[in-house]
Amino acid sequence: MTPSPQLPLQRLYHWEKHAAGRVYLRQASAGSWREYSWAAVADQVRRLTRFLRHQAFEPGSRIAICAKNCADWLVADYAIMMSGHVSVPLYASQSEDSMRYVLQHSDTRLAFVGAGENTEAVPRALPPGALTVGIHGAGGGCDFYLADILEAWQPIADSPQPPAETIFTIMYTSGTTGNPKGVMHDYQTVAHAVPRMVESFKHTAADRFISYLPLSHAAERILVELQSLYCGGSVAFVENMDTFVADLRRARPTFFFSVPRLWVKFKQGVESSIPPRLLALLLKLPGCAGWIKTRVRQQLGLAHARLLGTGSAPIAEEVLRWYARLDMPLRDGYGMTENFAYGCMCEEGRLVPGAVGVPFDDAEVLIADDGEILFRSPVMMRGYYREPEKTAEVLRDGVYHTGDTGFIDADGQLHVTGRLSEVFKTSKGKFVAPARVENRLGDCPLLGQLCVFGHGLDQPVLLAGLSEMALGRARSELRQPLLQMLEALNRHLEAHEAVRQVFIVAEEWTVENQLLTPTLKLKRRRIEQHYRPWVEQHLGGETVIWQAPEAVAGKPERTVAA
Repeated sequence: MTPSPQLPLQRLYHWEKHAAGRVYLRQASAGSWREYSWAAVADQVRRLTRFLRHQAFEPGSRIAICAKNCADWLVADYAIMMSGHVSVPLYASQSEDSMRYVLQHSDTRLAFVGAGENTEAVPRALPPGALTVGIHGAGGGCDFYLADILEAWQPIADSPQPPAETIFTIMYTSGTTGNPKGVMHDYQTVAHAVPRMVESFKHTAADRFISYLPLSHAAERILVELQSLYCGGSVAFVENMDTFVADLRRARPTFFFSVPRLWVKFKQGVESSIPPRLLALLLKLPGCAGWIKTRVRQQLGLAHARLLGTGSAPIAEEVLRWYARLDMPLRDGYGMTENFAYGCMCEEGRLVPGAVGVPFDDAEVLIADDGEILFRSPVMMRGYYREPEKTAEVLRDGVYHTGDTGFIDADGQLHVTGRLSEVFKTSKGKFVAPARVENRLGDCPLLGQLCVFGHGLDQPVLLAGLSEMALGRARSELRQPLLQMLEALNRHLEAHEAVRQVFIVAEEWTVENQLLTPTLKLKRRRIEQHYRPWVEQHLGGETVIWQAPEAVAGKPERTVAA
């Protein structure tokens, strides 16, 4: 199969003509689906395009989308393309200050606003004179509403297609530090990368996708929105996280991509019902193994999934092995917004725990002398919007410098070991890569979120939350298993990497408390700043330190030792 050279809107026009009545989008609502055919979606896009044309913005104006995932999100995105403008996706949980920076840095002229944890801040963050259009889940106060626009405006009759070299989106990276950077991509990037991904994953029009990770992130937008657009598959949108599992079971996805945090939560949920030792025993019994594997997939809503993917952050090797034992192999991958997620992918039948696969055929991965991972690819970003100096820092002679470290094994598979910026130096002058230490803890059923730090300390320390299975158990019952876990961990580490103490935190790290990025990556510097005063009060004390449930980080007087 030769990759299709067609641009995104050409794919929409194709399905509008050749699959008009087939369902494309399914919006969960009150326990049922509201379904939209390809023809219905195209009709809405055409009506919204006429409205956008009427605003008489100059070509290439920036138009933002800030909402939780929904069918309207895709309608808005395609209408921005059709009207010749540039989309600027925002996270629905983004802070107001971050929104203000993105919206004003991009000089956004109009924003689509929907449901979200902080979307009510959008009108306050917009540049003066910018308009708002309310979409699915929007509250009051918008200048216009999509439902009214669709009723009042007639669809355009022509089928425009901006030139392939035109910028179609500026995706601002969430970032763990500093202001977000606006990654610019053009249409030819989509036309080159997405068909090759579709071919690699063997997607067809029969595939069912489900969308719940932020569409403002490159992975979800490419792997769900654009892959479905190119292969003709359907997309289901969950109603909310409370209905997530029920929606997942009803959607019966054939492709399911998630970040490591959710795969770990799924694993912990199973282990809270079936203790790890019992599960291991059942998987060894010929009469039970098949039944238990089927049961787990059904409970997770993944009984029909032929392809399971993970990415966006490191995943512990033991988590990968756990899913493999259940005949649920997770295909890990490695890419970033800057290379349009067109990086490396584990190939079917070549899943090696700890590896993120091999590059796509016409992409190249290199390892610099200092261990940094470099990429050369035909689908690299056009640069960071309005930041040529930062672009020049990472794009040199056509090679993208990722800031990540890793190595290529004897089979040509890439392994990611951490980030150059995350490596810290202990007071002994030794360097430690925290991700290497954290990834060793994937087989500990007692722990949930993890963060190792130790800049300026004699030895690293571990901050950790308890898993769901451990939350209801007494501290006295957990102390010895935690000490054994720490002893086992340190046997696999160099002396300077050995973790001296474990600090059990009382709160979950979330996007809302600004300890995770919107893509659920650790904000390491913020976490360290948040907890360091408490940690320093107890250095050299008990091996396991607990934060009282009512305690607040930074108030060590309410902390108790094991």
